Amino acid sequence: MRKFISSLFILILFLGCTIQSDNPLLTDWNTPFQTPPFNEIENEHFLPAIQEGIKAELAEVEAIANNPEAPTFENTIAALEKSGKLLYRVNRVFSCLNGANTNEGLQAISQETAPMLSKHNDDINLNPKLFGRIKTIYENKEKLNLNNEEQTLLENYYQSFVRSGADLNKEDKARLRKINEELSNLYVQFRKNHLNQTNAICLIIENKADLAGLPDDIIKAAAEMAKNRNMEGKWIFTLQKPSFIPFLQYSEKRDLREKVFKAYINRGNNDDEYDNKKIISRIAALRVKRANLLGYKTHADFVLERNMAKNPANVYDFLDKLWKPALTRSKMEAADMQAIIDKEGGNFKLQAWDWWYYAEKVKKEKYALDENMLRPYFKMENVRKGAFDVAEKLYGIKFIPRNDIQVYHKDVEVFEVQESDGRHIGVFYSDYYPRDGKRSGAWSSSLRSQSNIDGEYIHPLVFNVGNFAKPTADKPSLMSIDETLTLFHELGHALNSLFGNTTYTGSRSVPIDFVELPSQIMENWAMDPSVLKTYAVHYETGEVIPDSLIRKLENSKLFNQGFETVEYLAASFLDMDWHMLTDTTEVNADIFEKQSLSKIGLIPEIESRYQSANFGHIFSSGGYSAGYYSYIWAGVLDADAYQAFKEKGLFDKDLAASFRRNVLSLGSTDMMKQYVKFRGAEPDIKALLERRGLE
Repeated sequence: MRKFISSLFILILFLGCTIQSDNPLLTDWNTPFQTPPFNEIENEHFLPAIQEGIKAELAEVEAIANNPEAPTFENTIAALEKSGKLLYRVNRVFSCLNGANTNEGLQAISQETAPMLSKHNDDINLNPKLFGRIKTIYENKEKLNLNNEEQTLLENYYQSFVRSGADLNKEDKARLRKINEELSNLYVQFRKNHLNQTNAICLIIENKADLAGLPDDIIKAAAEMAKNRNMEGKWIFTLQKPSFIPFLQYSEKRDLREKVFKAYINRGNNDDEYDNKKIISRIAALRVKRANLLGYKTHADFVLERNMAKNPANVYDFLDKLWKPALTRSKMEAADMQAIIDKEGGNFKLQAWDWWYYAEKVKKEKYALDENMLRPYFKMENVRKGAFDVAEKLYGIKFIPRNDIQVYHKDVEVFEVQESDGRHIGVFYSDYYPRDGKRSGAWSSSLRSQSNIDGEYIHPLVFNVGNFAKPTADKPSLMSIDETLTLFHELGHALNSLFGNTTYTGSRSVPIDFVELPSQIMENWAMDPSVLKTYAVHYETGEVIPDSLIRKLENSKLFNQGFETVEYLAASFLDMDWHMLTDTTEVNADIFEKQSLSKIGLIPEIESRYQSANFGHIFSSGGYSAGYYSYIWAGVLDADAYQAFKEKGLFDKDLAASFRRNVLSLGSTDMMKQYVKFRGAEPDIKALLERRGLE
């Protein structure tokens, strides 16, 4: 089965396997809903299973390519959709573990299999007989009486093969293979360095006086971290957000805040064994070479052709419209903080490592609000239940805990998702706490995707991963507002996967600058006052969040929006600049980054949300390269879409059904048409500008 480069949903059919073996990855899974038997799977099972999967898919593809019958949609396109199920199943489990619970063994397997899988994909994408069949069908599509989904699937296959080099001559195909193989190895090395550096660096505090200003729960969490690392009596702060962000917010030790901040932003840029600068420069150069081979001037031109934005000029124009008002607002925010520094007698200019600390002071001064007042009302289990309740009220679904489904780590919890009448939709796994084997950030993915080929309905298995505040010995996980929004966000992605309602998974090819709409719209419900009262309950007293706190949250909703927009936009410009390169010479990463950020006038008090050497969205794979802008592009969509719910009712059943039917359930190469079916018109940027206070 082919993997569409332009789609975030790399979703392929799994129907089960009949190969007999002691390897659990190569046998039928006699488990609830055929979920992975994680208790039986060991590292040593993956390599032979991947090799067997490659062998099986190649045999299937060769049979399709060499079919003596004339090419038809059924014997070529539909047949490809049915192929590769073993390799897909194995890779989905491996990818899940390697991202959320990895170890040296899994990393070594990833290093070994990356070039194998790259070659395997090229063996299929560059198969001339196979492409000849696809091209023949594509050129005769008007005569085939295909339905809308079949037309979309055919278009996806044809474009995917062309964009993978199927039309190249023999020599250029050989060059492309070498580029793809090297890129696959570089992505693995980037991810490994990024994780290892994040885990290797921490701040160890031995003097209790250096904890000045930190809340008790943060201190206790740091003490537990030290105890877990055999350093009882000390305090450890890591580069995971639940650890270092509160330190930057509350520590009175400016020199220590600087150390923690610089350690975070310099991950991958320390000229050590985990340095990523040469890796990213090589990745960027190879992407130029590949784009040129395929007939494009830049990697950005190649990527954006299949996105809603269509071309780099449209992305830059969009970012520029937001940059000026966001930068102006951020300068006002910096002035407010500098005023506090001066009033307190601080004889220094605000720096990037001071921002979180003085932002908290501004929040207290202007809104009588701080994070510690809020956290007790946001216990993880309650927040998750609140997100589930929103989904239930909108779409009439149920989340039922399942303790009989195996998990890959004790922190993972599992829920069966059902329609209101009890019909099974799929399985949802939640995995919310940081650990050394988990990469940073939050994401949603699938162990199996929905399909309905030949009348056999396959239900999805979806998981959400986060790095939220861990429970301590005497307190549950108490989440920040940012973490709360992230949980709702990722559940939105999960719903998009759970609600799949297509025959072929390959037809659900959604442009990356649209795919954040289903996730970002969920964040709106999280902070709505009426919704807050349903889940924001004090973990000790059971008191519902009081109106006074909700008013403070409402009054402060524009707080720090300049900073948040500027740091995000800076990273978006940086991403685009890396992928507008036209020279195949490897650039100096530090110099390139400084030039990129100085060009837009980024103020020194704010750093880009990611620096090049740790920009995992764009360098750990091809996923968001020339596409990081998509979050705010989709922000226009989600602000406009949520406005519809505000107009008709936050839980209007008809509107929710339309959103599920037109946006969440289907994929299309033209998602703007799907959006207009829901909204009745194209989105207006005004709602986003109002939300961020950028008018």
